[in-house]
Amino acid sequence: MFILILIIASLLYGSLVYYIGLRGFRWLRPESSSWRFKILYSLVLVLAASSLIVGRMSGLTFINIIGAYWMACFYLLLLLVPLAHMSVILLRLTRLPRQRTQKWAGVVTMGLLVFFLVYGTYNAYSPVVRNYDIKVEKGSSTLDGLHVAMAADTHFGLLSGKNHAERLVKEMNALHPDVILLPGDLFDDDIQPFLDQKIDQTLSKLHAPYGVYASLGNHDKHDGTMKELIKALEQGGITILYDEKVDVQGQFTLIGRKDRTDRDRLPLDSLMEGVNLTEPTILLEHQPYELDIAQQEGVDLMVSGHTHGGQVFPGNLITDAIYENDWGYLKKEQMQSIVTSGFGFWGPPIRIGTRSEIVSIQVQFE
Repeated sequence: MFILILIIASLLYGSLVYYIGLRGFRWLRPESSSWRFKILYSLVLVLAASSLIVGRMSGLTFINIIGAYWMACFYLLLLLVPLAHMSVILLRLTRLPRQRTQKWAGVVTMGLLVFFLVYGTYNAYSPVVRNYDIKVEKGSSTLDGLHVAMAADTHFGLLSGKNHAERLVKEMNALHPDVILLPGDLFDDDIQPFLDQKIDQTLSKLHAPYGVYASLGNHDKHDGTMKELIKALEQGGITILYDEKVDVQGQFTLIGRKDRTDRDRLPLDSLMEGVNLTEPTILLEHQPYELDIAQQEGVDLMVSGHTHGGQVFPGNLITDAIYENDWGYLKKEQMQSIVTSGFGFWGPPIRIGTRSEIVSIQVQFE
């Protein structure tokens, strides 16, 4: 079954690449098209289309970077090329010269491609601070309020690298939060680029009086043991809650769950055993599922990521259909859910229709 799905996916991908390549060739080809141009064009297209797979298999940094940007171009061209193609077909009904309309359609398509790449890259690497003010109507805590800074889906790796990590530290520390929460996907499928760039040392500069806590997501993977992965993060001063809970100085309780892709993760009711529900309870849950269960178990605030807010339009329409809360704020009785679009990105280093963000939550206790 897996092989059949792989074959179908490969045929579909190949067909789409062929379609985009054919339209591009008809726009770019010289008037006296030579076999050398055809071979060179086909070779470049095949190398670009296979770069993502080759990069993953070989582990070569340069090929992986090409693959990421190819994904960005491929996705955008899937949206732009059919529109240009339809425009050319419609313009043939007019008296405009066929060759000229085809050339201008190609020029406009390339112009839009470059614009969206630049715009999307800016959105990916220029995070904003998203502010929420919420009230928790219970608590034996002596605190009047709590300032939470939260970021998820940093995807630290080749493209979301040391500079982006330094940006995170600078922006978060500037908020002067009481506690910092990182609910999952700190890595981008591989721990090695994280270690090679010494991002753990960069993250060690994060500071909050009540500490820095994280849960793990579906992309936090490592060829070795999970203990080695957790150790790499904790070297940066981050406390990993791996199906664990902690009472923070008798003021509030933090619960960090394993990702729902972990087969051995505990059910939430098991983690809630022994939790003092007279204190505010905050849950780090990477994927924003089971909001009803969190509400029933007495959780006050659930922070999540994973969705990226769709990352690139129209992805947001898909995430909105899948998740009860795919981005932003939602309240279910006493339980409040906040889902971030993420600080980093997965795959193509662009965001269109979304923005990289850090979340600032001002909690007022009543």
